Formats: sequence, C-alpha cells, structure tokens
Amino acid sequence: MKPLVSILIPAYNAERFLAETIRSALAQTWPRKEIIIVDDGSTDQTLAVARQFASRNLSVITQENQGASAARNKAFELCHGDYVQWLDADDLLAPDKIAHQMQTLCDYPSKRTLLSSAWAYFICRPHRARFISTPLWSDLSPLEWLLRKMGQNLHMQTATWLVSRELTESAGPWDTRLSLDDDGEYFCRIVLVSNAIRFVANARVFYRQQGSDRLSSIDRSNKKLESQFLSMQLHVDYLRSLEDSERVRTASLAYLQTWFGWFFEERRDLAWQLERLAATLGGRLEVPSVPWKYLLIEKLFGWTAAKQVRQRWNQCKSAALRAWDKALFRLEDGNFAIRPGKCDRKST
Repeated sequence: MKPLVSILIPAYNAERFLAETIRSALAQTWPRKEIIIVDDGSTDQTLAVARQFASRNLSVITQENQGASAARNKAFELCHGDYVQWLDADDLLAPDKIAHQMQTLCDYPSKRTLLSSAWAYFICRPHRARFISTPLWSDLSPLEWLLRKMGQNLHMQTATWLVSRELTESAGPWDTRLSLDDDGEYFCRIVLVSNAIRFVANARVFYRQQGSDRLSSIDRSNKKLESQFLSMQLHVDYLRSLEDSERVRTASLAYLQTWFGWFFEERRDLAWQLERLAATLGGRLEVPSVPWKYLLIEKLFGWTAAKQVRQRWNQCKSAALRAWDKALFRLEDGNFAIRPGKCDRKST
C-alpha cells in the first residue's frame, strides 16, 4: 500500500484565498492523502469556506485563536500520515508536487531523508510565477544546507518540504513562542535530525505575495522583533551544534549582520545582545548601511529616517505591483468580476 500523506493547513482570517488553496490540495495526483484544516479562531468566513469542502478525507477543526504554530501542532496531533505536507492557507501546490517527491523516495527510501522542492512568488496569477534557482536548490547535507541558508540569507518556503513522520516526531512541535520566522526555526530543527536533503526540481510550490500585512512581514512591533531575535539565537545554536568551526562562525556572523538593522534603532536592548552574540563568535557587527540612493537622506536626517523612507518606498512599489497584477488577472479572466477564491474577492 502506498504511504499516506497528510496535508496540514492552518488558517486564520484566510477567507480570500483558502478555497483556492484547498483545491490545490485536493488536486494532488498522489492517491493516498488526507487533508486537515485547523481554523485558528478566525473572525471572518474562513471556517465556513473550509466546511464547504469537508468530506471523508478532509477534516475541518476549529479552536480558539492561539497562533499559527499552535494550529500546526493541533493539525499534526490529528493526522495519520506517513509523510507530512505543510501548506499555508494562501499558497498553492502544483498538482503533481507530492507525487514527484514521493517518487524520489524510491531512490532514497530512508525515513530520515528530507525532501524539498522548487518554489516561486506570485500575486494573483500562478502561471506567471518565475522559478529562480538558489544555492539551496540541490542535494545537500544538513550542515551544508544550514551554512548556505544563514551565510547567504536564503530560505525555502514552508510548503516546499515533504517530511516523514519519523523526522517530524524527532524534531518536536512548532515553537508557540514564535510569531515571526516560526517556519525558519522549525525547519532548521527538521534539517538537524535528517540524514540528507534531496531537492526535487520538478515538484513546485506557488508562494503568494500579499503585501506588508501578511504574518511573515517584518514590522516594528515588539512581538515580531522579539520573535525574530529568539529565532536568530536558536539558528546560531543549531548550526554550532553540528560543527563549531571557522566557516560556521563566519556564516553565523553574516546571518546576524543581515538582520541587525531591524534592531539597531528600534530595540537597542536586543541589538546589544546580538552584538554580544557576535563577540562570542569572534566577530563584531557593523552599523547597518543604506543603499546609495538613500545616503543623502541619512546625511540630512539620520539613519532611522533613511530606513523609514526606504521601507515606505518598497511598500509603495509592492502595492503598485500588486495592483498591476490584479488588473492583468481581471483582463485574463475575460471580465472584471474576479472568480470566487481568486485574488482579492472574499469567499462566502
């Protein structure tokens, strides 16, 4: 009998996109699958949308709002799969994503083999997504994967992974203390307990760009900054647990420097702790620099003002790109009424 794959979907106020995400899960060509959706106390129509799809192989559970990590932990408690496919409530899987990864296991049958896949951003039109390879898109050892991730500021999107139950249980539950970079920290632990990461190029994931209001966006809230800080500390500890060498320290310092700017002015206490951590690695963190086009603003009004202008400009660019993509989506759709489950329409 073929292994059972559990597709686990945490959902919070996801009524706009959840139906499309569920359809992509139902469309998986792998024959043995179960889908579990955990509504994390949504205040919109998320639960109603999910219940429209309830069936023998698709379960819908609701709980009081506890955060994405708690919802994921609940989903795993309820699942029976030999393998776990995590899927956020606004992202999409190609129909053969799981099938391609499961086929790879014929060559790598160990339950300690971790499978990854290709992924690409999209806004409204997944067929326009561009799959751009990164140094993580290859077969790697756990150590090499973490060195590349941290040293080069790379990541793999949540849904790219297909994880055996053995690995999932060995890594432990999602950390409910984290509201930001919870996926980065969790999959670091998955990587740590794996024997090898196998990249499956023809398996694909579509990662929706919603803008600055999505959970994973960085803002200046203390909760998110503290979550990011904790995740960074854990990342460094995880990498050093595999090897305490010069290349590990170099990658860890590069990782800390990448994110140092988010704490430099807003949370001096956390910035100071990052500097202390860098010192234990034999290095120091530099005052974050701004791109050349913001240098005049920095000179006249200071580093914080330059950073804020840069953030605002990036938000404006992102909003313009989303508006343009939505307009093109409507044109491609043949009329100006967006179909249910697509882009900005709210499902009912």
